Amino acid sequence: MKILVVLPRFPYPLEKGDKLRAYNQIRVLSQLHEVHLFCLSHRRVADDELQHLRPLCKSIHVEHLRKPTAYFNALRNFALCKSVQIGYWDSKHSRTAYRRFERKVDPDVVYSQMVRTMPLVAHSQVPKVMDFQDALSVNMLRRMESTPRGFRRFLFHFEFKMLRSSEYNAFDIFDALTIISEGDSNEIPHRRNGDIHIVPNGVDFDYFKPIEAERQYDIVFCGNMQYEPNVKASVYLVQKVMPLVWKEMPQARLLLAGATPTRTVRRLASDRVVVSGTVDDIRQCYASAQLFAAPMHTGSGLQNKLLEAMAMHRPCVTTSLANSALGATPDHDLLIGDTPQAMADHIVDLLQNAQQRERLVSSASEFVHSHFSWETTGEQLAAILKTASDKKL
Repeated sequence: MKILVVLPRFPYPLEKGDKLRAYNQIRVLSQLHEVHLFCLSHRRVADDELQHLRPLCKSIHVEHLRKPTAYFNALRNFALCKSVQIGYWDSKHSRTAYRRFERKVDPDVVYSQMVRTMPLVAHSQVPKVMDFQDALSVNMLRRMESTPRGFRRFLFHFEFKMLRSSEYNAFDIFDALTIISEGDSNEIPHRRNGDIHIVPNGVDFDYFKPIEAERQYDIVFCGNMQYEPNVKASVYLVQKVMPLVWKEMPQARLLLAGATPTRTVRRLASDRVVVSGTVDDIRQCYASAQLFAAPMHTGSGLQNKLLEAMAMHRPCVTTSLANSALGATPDHDLLIGDTPQAMADHIVDLLQNAQQRERLVSSASEFVHSHFSWETTGEQLAAILKTASDKKL
């Protein structure tokens, strides 16, 4: 099967969830199929980054989007009552380049990621499958609800409505749709949302496995620290949760690890809070702490950071929102704390109770190995693509 993968970002380095998902899906698909890659990028892709995809793809086309054009198209979409972020990833030149590349490849099926790629592939006559990844519209809605009144709140509400409209349109454009979790599927209130295929993320168990490291911290939270839900989670953890932990354990140390921390995140640093910035090996961050805390109250989709922490034998404390996509059993695979006091109580209990940590680690490891393998989900995706491609015959 000849598969043309269409992405809004070059899928390397793996510092964002959409890149991680795309890279591993390409890796698994390429083992049995011929994969071609067309992706957009707002930055120049370095040759050493391309080297990570060249062994997996028969051909690669990276279409560079100029920032001035991207901003103009975002404003144009706003004026036309269309999604701002779809406009940011769209241009007449990129659509022309895509059509040329598609004709050259002559694929059996097109697999595109996120509604941001819809303008590229919408008019293609090739069978098409789109990965929602998660419910982007709901992500915007949650960000709006957590933002004070003002222009940013208005903009989030506008984008929520426009993305919801695009998500509706996808049902008429694509031959099949996929999404990361049943919870995200249910968040798209279309009468056919039951037709969306659930294709979870996975974990590279050869990479994310228990390793020895000096325990420098008590708690760690990892993620792209430019992504607003992670920024808000970091602020919540430091300003709401940790003061309650410090009342019981004044020496407890927290590590906030991840790429491109915003000024808001950097300002959280103190003698008891370390903000690492970009790290060479995120596994060392997981391994250097006693437990993993992810107080996610906004955002959508499956939190890869939880899967990785579980695979590395770190006991996890998170929220009901994050676990809604994960589907773990509370008090068995992980602990749920939806208030600052509940999360702090769980953290203190785990830090003081080695037996409790070991119990969670054992059940969580079994859970993640049973449900989140990239090879298994990749085979599932290949079957969906094959069914769609048969329509070309």
